[in-house]
Amino acid sequence: MGEVLKLDELDRRIVAALQLDGRASWKKVAAVVDAKESTVARRGQHLVESRVVGVTGVLDHLRCGLGISLIVRMRCKPGRANDVADALAALPVTRFVTVVSGSADVAAEVVVRRHQDVARALVEDLPRPDDIVETESMVVVRKFLAFEEWDTGLLGPDAAARLRHTAQVTGHRAWHETEQLTEQEFAIAGALAADGRATYAQIAAAIGASESTAARRVESLVNRGCLRFRTLFETPVLGLDVDFMQWLTVEPAELANVGAMLAKEPSTRYVSATTGRFNLVLHGVLPGYGDLYDYLTGVVGALPGVHGADMTLQARTLKRAWVRIDEDGRCAW
Repeated sequence: MGEVLKLDELDRRIVAALQLDGRASWKKVAAVVDAKESTVARRGQHLVESRVVGVTGVLDHLRCGLGISLIVRMRCKPGRANDVADALAALPVTRFVTVVSGSADVAAEVVVRRHQDVARALVEDLPRPDDIVETESMVVVRKFLAFEEWDTGLLGPDAAARLRHTAQVTGHRAWHETEQLTEQEFAIAGALAADGRATYAQIAAAIGASESTAARRVESLVNRGCLRFRTLFETPVLGLDVDFMQWLTVEPAELANVGAMLAKEPSTRYVSATTGRFNLVLHGVLPGYGDLYDYLTGVVGALPGVHGADMTLQARTLKRAWVRIDEDGRCAW
């Protein structure tokens, strides 16, 4: 990945506010970051237009009955990891793809309709099979923290309460009854996937409805747990230079406890329970390499019931929340 732009203090605070609510008005963001609305609007719009920050609307595929997630680890032939990752990122079923260093070479999230489709997704449809030495897949069975729930910690403790919609942080972890979306709702989701900050007027024009109808439908999708907004940016722009994935083997009796503990860690961006050898998978971020030892000993080492721990560092991320990422870390809209 190319050199990632470093932002000044105000820009970092704007990004932190958008992480809390990607659709927040510049007026609301200005109030939280304590700056003039005109300045925040100018700076924020530049961040979005330059693709340093992107906001996308994402349907909760489990809630909407659209499929299940697999976390996949791959070992590749020497020198082939980037080729495999590029091929994976081109597939419509991949939601996340990254090249990592450590015991694996590539990690990805794949969404399939049913668990019966896992074998096909990982055997028949994998690109560049001759370059892949080994694959390991884990089905996500419970989320303890989603990427959109992460708080960067750059703003005050009241920022989340002022910006974050209640439905963003509740009710998405264990859906037993799915929601059936209408054609109009799928059209709205498609418009927001392309631009999570699209105005209600823009959404209305895209779906051929009134602005008030568009607003009601979006609010309904959010409140029902169907639609979430993901703010996309590379964490080095905030001075957080080390992205990693932590793979844990935890006693089943401690799984919920450990998941809840890790969800409260400021460094955790995502953590879920999974099937397979590693039954807890985490995405985290730290300021620098000097923080890794303290994390491994002080955070992972203090967890109860952990029998195995493996860490891989993310070297190059090609796809996040279905959106391709360019070499310079910018969203490839």
